Amino acid sequence: MAKKRKVLILRFSSIGDIVLTTPVPRTLKTQLDAEVHYATKQQYHSLLAANPYIDKIYLLEDKLSSLIAKLKQEKYDYIIDLHNNLRTQIIKKRLGAKSYSFSKLNVEKWLMVNFKIDKLPNVHIVDRYMQTVAPLGVKMDSLGLDYFIPDADEVEPDWLPETHRGEFVAYAIGAQYNTKKLPIERMIELCDRINKPIVLLGDKNDWETGEQVANFFSRNEASKDYEEKLAELGKKSLVWNACGKFNLNQSASVVRQARYVFTHDTGLMHIAAAFKKNIFCIWGNTIPSFGMYPYRTKFTVLENNRVSCRPCSKIGYQRCPKKHFRCMRGIVFDFYLP
Repeated sequence: MAKKRKVLILRFSSIGDIVLTTPVPRTLKTQLDAEVHYATKQQYHSLLAANPYIDKIYLLEDKLSSLIAKLKQEKYDYIIDLHNNLRTQIIKKRLGAKSYSFSKLNVEKWLMVNFKIDKLPNVHIVDRYMQTVAPLGVKMDSLGLDYFIPDADEVEPDWLPETHRGEFVAYAIGAQYNTKKLPIERMIELCDRINKPIVLLGDKNDWETGEQVANFFSRNEASKDYEEKLAELGKKSLVWNACGKFNLNQSASVVRQARYVFTHDTGLMHIAAAFKKNIFCIWGNTIPSFGMYPYRTKFTVLENNRVSCRPCSKIGYQRCPKKHFRCMRGIVFDFYLP
């Protein structure tokens, strides 16, 4: 019997990027019958722990040399580098196995950000990840992205307020950079436009923002004029701030149960795509043509294409470099939810 090939995948961060790589271990496992290992940072272990296509996970916890020492013992046949940075280049050199590396399109992104010269390929990043393993004879299947939630992290209906145990909308309000998030007043405007029970999702750093948004819709704190407006229009906006209440897998469970998902350009957008949700994605300083829009699911892009400075970064900033933040302030919320 032929020896089973052993493959190492490298991707150290972050949430969305790791979710976007999930077709790679699945197709390596199902098409090559390979033994698949995955190396990532310790804080992202929960993203992959329940993935049945990954046989072993190695974690970068402190020193890179400690991780390399463990990986050397495995004697890999192939290394699939989906990060392609200094750390992964060191790993490839030290392990000496045949490797295939992901092209990051740094030049094309730099031209788009700095000169608005569009040389970006019309190819989703998932398909570019899959191009990395094409030399092994592996092809993209029909399944899209994967996200597996451990049973212990499934959110039960009674964990939610009674008002949100039927149909609700999930709104992921967080993002690593502020220029990828709506200002608070525009979050409030969006929630009012949604006009359905809403669960706000994010980590503990988003809790204060979530409170400000939720409190606006609280009957105890809403103004009389606003109450009269609600009564006149027959509206009932119910916004529950769940930021910081759930871990990532539990937030993913809430996303899976939602009727619709509104999200900034962040990790929960790609988790929602893995569940084939109907997504409304909000774009500020970044753009969908970087290739990281929702993959193989129905989605609507909410963005402002009337500003010449966008994109101003391939990642993001904590403050708008131009100080006007028109990319987010000028978005028109043009959508319909039946």
